[in-house]
Amino acid sequence: MTLKRAIAHENLAPMKTSPTQAAIRIAIVDDHTMMREGWRLFIENAADLAFAWMAGDASEAVRKVDEDTPDVLVVDISLPDRSGLELIKDLRLLRPKLPMIAISMHDEKLYAQRALKAGARGYVMKSAPQKVLEQALHRVASGGIAVSEEMSEEILKAFSSGNATESKDSISELSDREFEVFVLIGQGKNTGQIAEALRISTKTVDVHKMNIRAKLGMNETGELAYFAIRWAEGQKAS
Repeated sequence: MTLKRAIAHENLAPMKTSPTQAAIRIAIVDDHTMMREGWRLFIENAADLAFAWMAGDASEAVRKVDEDTPDVLVVDISLPDRSGLELIKDLRLLRPKLPMIAISMHDEKLYAQRALKAGARGYVMKSAPQKVLEQALHRVASGGIAVSEEMSEEILKAFSSGNATESKDSISELSDREFEVFVLIGQGKNTGQIAEALRISTKTVDVHKMNIRAKLGMNETGELAYFAIRWAEGQKAS
């Protein structure tokens, strides 16, 4: 079944867990202790979910998945050692059948399609209600795809349009980490703030900015900032 057909099918009705089915074991990858603990409490208080383990970075997550593969892995996009999307790509190769959900503070318009392309089966914002989180876990554990109805329509339109051509100022060729930096630039953050947000050095941020400018055909830092801010404003308006 193609991704387009799968998304359309999955939004016809919510998936349900059989009363006799074993609890779904969930593992969490997030670098914020409070978020990990919040997820653990949420999972432990759900009747048909079970907490497996938690990890604070990508390298720890890879090791723990190898030791104890959960039923569903929840991955924060922003991790200190590497992008959560890169982690999803790696785990997709190591554990092709492992269902993964990407979570982020960023609007799903920015990351949902990238997350699905990386190998995730769903995308949920951290601000989503617990009911939405629980439904997403059940849907993905059952083999479905978990994104909002609005995002489903956006994805279906993208797959239906057949327009794969990219313009000079397209951001599609940016790596996942470069895209994270680009989004933060669009939010008006400076190098130090970006470094703090992504838990990387300011030197690394500067390297990413240089690579982004090269891929977008820009010479000046100011040109990149102007474009990123205008792009972010366009995302809010769409």
